[in-house]
Amino acid sequence: MTKTILEAQNITKYFHDPVTTKVLNNINFKIDKGEFVSIVGKSGCGKSTLLYILSTMDTDYEGDVIIDKQSMKNKKEKQLASVRNEKIGFVFQFHYLLNEFSVIENVMLPGLKLGKHTREEVESRALQKLKMLEIDKLALKKANKISGGEKQRVAIARALINDPLIIMGDEPTGNLDKKNSSIVFDIFKKLSDEYNQTLLIVTHDQGFAQNTNRTIIMEDGKIINHG
Repeated sequence: MTKTILEAQNITKYFHDPVTTKVLNNINFKIDKGEFVSIVGKSGCGKSTLLYILSTMDTDYEGDVIIDKQSMKNKKEKQLASVRNEKIGFVFQFHYLLNEFSVIENVMLPGLKLGKHTREEVESRALQKLKMLEIDKLALKKANKISGGEKQRVAIARALINDPLIIMGDEPTGNLDKKNSSIVFDIFKKLSDEYNQTLLIVTHDQGFAQNTNRTIIMEDGKIINHG
């Protein structure tokens, strides 16, 4: 039986600035374990807004988000932060690495924050993730000494450190050239195919979206195709 990892139930969102506009209108869908799903649509259609709600970073909405069979409604910020750290891995358009830290230290950060393992265990897990992405040779380099494409791969390793239920990406190839975009895509595909990792990626890149298992198409705050 397939296991549902994430479910959006009747998500509606308004912005009140200065007039009230509806930016998301009754969004419903499910993502099952191991699915590699992309969300596409024109700029301003609500893709990133939806991702921030699904990732529990935005709590001002109507409807509900179910992660791992648990409702995210009425949870306190502390509880949401622990869901984010334990169950969700993030990859953004900008890698947000800390320049003064080495690659492996950057990857370890969410693992140390979670506090489930000793520092030594977190370090060996971090090295394992870097190996998986074929960048373990960069482990001791300072983050500002590696290329843009390498930085994004380090950001993916960091997103994987706590073995999240789902990886969420907001335009993770948006800043990369074609070659590095396809490297990042191939990593996501491998994670899905070989490691049964669940992925939800917001993207502008049609080529990227076409090669995912399923594409959710958004227009004016609504889903017009579930893929």
